[in-house]
Amino acid sequence: MSKFWSTIVRNLVPYVPGEQPKDKKYIKLNTNENPYPPSPRVLEAIKKAANGDLRLYPDPEFHELRDTVAKYYGLSREEVYAGNGSDELLAFSFQAFFEPGKKIIFPDITYSFYPVYCKLYNLDYETVPLDDEFNVPVNDFLRENGGIIISNPKAPTAKYMGLDEIRSIVEYNKDSVVIIDEAYIDFGGESAVKLIKDYNNLLVIQTMSKSRCLAGLRLGLVMGSKELIDGIIRIKNSFNSYPVDRLALAGAVEAIRDEEYFRETVNKIINTREWVAIKLKELGFYVLESKANFLFISHSKINAEVLFNHLRENGILVRFFKKPRIDNFLRVTIGTDSEMEEFVRVVKMLEF
Repeated sequence: MSKFWSTIVRNLVPYVPGEQPKDKKYIKLNTNENPYPPSPRVLEAIKKAANGDLRLYPDPEFHELRDTVAKYYGLSREEVYAGNGSDELLAFSFQAFFEPGKKIIFPDITYSFYPVYCKLYNLDYETVPLDDEFNVPVNDFLRENGGIIISNPKAPTAKYMGLDEIRSIVEYNKDSVVIIDEAYIDFGGESAVKLIKDYNNLLVIQTMSKSRCLAGLRLGLVMGSKELIDGIIRIKNSFNSYPVDRLALAGAVEAIRDEEYFRETVNKIINTREWVAIKLKELGFYVLESKANFLFISHSKINAEVLFNHLRENGILVRFFKKPRIDNFLRVTIGTDSEMEEFVRVVKMLEF
């Protein structure tokens, strides 16, 4: 701990990303990356954008990308914005819509960046316990608050919350902003974007890292009423006027336009997810129903940390969260069929 650190830095407990070891080649099922490459159209667009114009700043308002996304979702340009990854947009949102002294609420088992942002921006928060099946207790969100954030499908459980439940939360909390974090929505869920026209307090955040195969590009999307998007823009322009580079913008536009490739890769992952879930259940695993590109699994006879270490020793990385209520679960990203066949083979090496 440095003597030069501020009080805020001293008290922070930062988010811990999935490990990226370099000691040998692993099958990486720990960071929810897409196992397939980006669309060839995306790569071609990036190559074309890698020209002399890189000496110029990119479009700070992302007009082409916003128009493309707006057309895709039936919104206006003013209801769409972009950022350097969805995490940046989440950070902007915490600053734009949540106030110190007004308690925001989110589930107790969720994306672990949320409490980090609360600490960083001096925000009060309260966690709402999920039920025994890791479902969101909707009625517990129908009360006074300073804002709400819910991931859907949920991180790290992969469970999905229907639009009727989301609508009831947004409808009740008309005086606060409700953020739905949809990093995994394309793997089987229905996006809350269609509710934006009905509610000016709803903000939907998505990423191009998962279903669009662009984790290395760092591009996030945010959609909501013009009033909310203007708030995001004010924060962005007070922090970094040019957060998304020319290459990322070019690639992102083509990723949205290439619907055929998008559907092909998403369906591959969904099909693989379903047969892996069946195989694990046959081995006695408890597998939560998933609408994401990962599975959340537990076994009554094998401790999760033991299985985590066994997989790692055999060249397979998964995610283990040593936290209350989920310390006997593993999160397993869905890879290619061959990667998942090897995962199942290594799991079977243990005696259940």
